[in-house]
Amino acid sequence: MAMWGGRFQEASLEEFRAFNDSLSFDYLLAQQDIACSRAWAGGLLEGGIITADEAKALDLALAELADEVSANPQLPLQTSEEDIHSWVELKLGEKIGVIAKKLHTGRSRNDLVATDLRLWSRLNAQLVQQALTGAIGALLNFARLHHGAVMPGFTHLQRAQPVLVSHWALAYVEMFRRDLSRIEDALKRLDSCPLGSGALAGTGVAMDRQALAQRLGFSQAARNSLDAVSDRDYVVELSACASICLTHLSRLSEDVIFFCSGEAGFFKLGDAISSGSSLMPQKKNPDVFELLRGKTGRVLGHLVAILHILKGLPLAYNKDMQEDKQGFFDLMNTWQQCLLVLATCLPHLSVNVERCRKAAELGYSNATDLADYLVSKGIAFRDAHELSGELVLKAAAKQVALEQLSLAELQEVSALISEDVYPALTIEAGMAKRSALGGTCPVQVGQALAAAEVWFEALTK
Repeated sequence: MAMWGGRFQEASLEEFRAFNDSLSFDYLLAQQDIACSRAWAGGLLEGGIITADEAKALDLALAELADEVSANPQLPLQTSEEDIHSWVELKLGEKIGVIAKKLHTGRSRNDLVATDLRLWSRLNAQLVQQALTGAIGALLNFARLHHGAVMPGFTHLQRAQPVLVSHWALAYVEMFRRDLSRIEDALKRLDSCPLGSGALAGTGVAMDRQALAQRLGFSQAARNSLDAVSDRDYVVELSACASICLTHLSRLSEDVIFFCSGEAGFFKLGDAISSGSSLMPQKKNPDVFELLRGKTGRVLGHLVAILHILKGLPLAYNKDMQEDKQGFFDLMNTWQQCLLVLATCLPHLSVNVERCRKAAELGYSNATDLADYLVSKGIAFRDAHELSGELVLKAAAKQVALEQLSLAELQEVSALISEDVYPALTIEAGMAKRSALGGTCPVQVGQALAAAEVWFEALTK
């Protein structure tokens, strides 16, 4: 019989049971449900609701059940119980008989599942933090390994100005560092225990909820029972964190896919992370990065789904909230998996230094340096920009680089140009000038890399 069956005289339709029951997915909360039950039994003992012997019997049986679930996480799926809460109660009844029926005194599945899900969220967010830290470490290693390499930087997917490969990698390190801080902030707001809030109005038994919260590793008990049982904004927040983080990862993947293409050829995929074509023997496909890009869409969909589920719900608990789990479980697992895959794959990505440099020299990427040179001769920047553009047209008509124009040809546009323009148009000179904080100057990037490595070392300790 269901936990709520006493009020009913007829059995549920099988179709309704199949539609209503949640054990097929909330079995993942088994360890959290058992932990909540052990903490609740301790609270019932302190409140004088059960005896010391009953509390001991409950705790021993729950500990035994936790071990069984550790050995076989899918153990709950071997029954036809409605949800994980009824399964735990069933197994307790099999182990210790009527004492098991006292465990649910003063609590509801509403506050129980809210607490279970917070505990699960906290654990899995911490696992994501570890995976994200690993991905950052892999990016830092990539940046250090390829620090001296130059590549074209892009705007509008057009060659813009040369940058260091390490500067490119550190851009994603910055994004992932912010993602790490977002998870940390979300965990602070998640750190509130709903257990003891009852169905919606609070528990009717004597219970020290603050002590109960601390037994479960929370810093505080939820302050409002209505909010506690119906709140899922931590699910939304972690889903948003995942969506932002994987959007960053998807952008990185798009870069790598393009950089590894035959048209670019800047990066090369190792055989260990490549796949081929069943038809075209010459193909070497970046499937892993395409999958990382694709899985981001699924995660974004889960964020939109939970927002739509919650947007019209009145206080307090509604059955709609059962739909908070399947997408969220998949989202957290996908998030962690993608970060682990990135960290594993980056060491198998190499840089074609010669091809990168040659590409950085093309597309008149030193046109801005020419404008800066003209500014140094006393010309206003807007005029210098115009003159530099004229010289780009002249060079393009001849199908040569700017630095391949003769001095006479350069002076046809501005008599202020002299022989010292040629050193100013080299890649090294252009990047060296970008020495302000955050620029691609090799010295500046080296300092940024060293600072990031110091931060990372402190983080991993």
